[in-house]
Amino acid sequence: MGRLAQTEGLSDVQQDILETVHDFVEREILPVATRLEHADEYPKDIVEGLRELGIFGLMIPEEYGGLGESLLTYSLVVEELARGWMSVSGIVNTHFIVAWMLHQHGTEDQKRRYLPRMATGGLRAAFSMTEPGCGSDVAAIRTKAVRRDDGAYEVSGQKMWLTNGASSGLIAVLVKTDEGQDSVYRNMTTLLVEKQPGLGEVAPGLTIPGVIEKMGYKGVDSTELILDGFRIGAEQVLGGSPGRGFYQMMDGVEVGRVNVAARGCGVALRAFELAVAYAQQRETFGKRIADHQAVQFRLADMATKIEAAHQMMIMAARKKDRGARNDLEAGMAKYLASEFCKEVVEDSFRIHGGYGYSKEFEIERLYREAPMLLIGEGTADIQRLIIGRRLLDEYALRD
Repeated sequence: MGRLAQTEGLSDVQQDILETVHDFVEREILPVATRLEHADEYPKDIVEGLRELGIFGLMIPEEYGGLGESLLTYSLVVEELARGWMSVSGIVNTHFIVAWMLHQHGTEDQKRRYLPRMATGGLRAAFSMTEPGCGSDVAAIRTKAVRRDDGAYEVSGQKMWLTNGASSGLIAVLVKTDEGQDSVYRNMTTLLVEKQPGLGEVAPGLTIPGVIEKMGYKGVDSTELILDGFRIGAEQVLGGSPGRGFYQMMDGVEVGRVNVAARGCGVALRAFELAVAYAQQRETFGKRIADHQAVQFRLADMATKIEAAHQMMIMAARKKDRGARNDLEAGMAKYLASEFCKEVVEDSFRIHGGYGYSKEFEIERLYREAPMLLIGEGTADIQRLIIGRRLLDEYALRD
């Protein structure tokens, strides 16, 4: 590991975990990432390796079969995985958002039913808020669950952009329940939907129509979810009571935003590693391009942005670990890390010159992956809106 993106105050256990993951990335991910990404191939062997390492149970409490580690440890692992291949970090992200929501908000029966299987990676999870007609405007969702006389819900609607939509066996789905509350946010409920992994009709009334083709972020399945008269028992309401779904999802999204910040840090760090190595190999005008002042300026800017984003990411993770509200810090970390990642990747692309446009060079893959971070878990403008509102709350004028 190099000088950049170091974290002070880690325990020996945390250091051992990160060194193990770093070695796994160097040995099992980096040598095959570009080939798998170009083929848009699901990384089965890598996922199996992550299962063997216990990564799927990293933040699940020990009483449910996990390792019981902190959000900070998880974020640093995600940073390292994204340095190898961002899609791999995406496979574990939605899984852990659902695990977090179950642990924080689920009934004891729900925890014992799902968390032990999730900890082994035998059951993998996805979560779903976005719909074709709304992304950032969560309150505008139309997927509706109607309670029938037997107490079960009948659900109809369409969801969009499910990461792990095909490979998952459990999906946390946000729906409208409209049970008479005076706020749209208190008329939303999270349902724990079980299904078979795969495409097509994976449960009666529930269809995963196909994998969405994307510019980047390949290898991980992104899908739609269509519910047409899908029936689900009331025991599958997260936490046991309807009307809490929006707040449960937002709690999970805070974890997800720290994760996206970690991914941005990891991709940016890899882009820097590629640039600083190439700059010392390529020669122009009789000397290495690393010896040109203009290139040194770029490297200096890249390194400074990586360090700033990393420190903000660990600050947001540590605040959540303390049990404090971290929506401001998570929004700042996600916003800064994703914007800096885009800039660092572009600078690395420029240092590579014409070769950066070639699929033979890894930077080409990173150049297509970085834009996803600008929109994942809330767009940059949504982060700025959240940050601005929270700052006005904190600095409101008092009479």
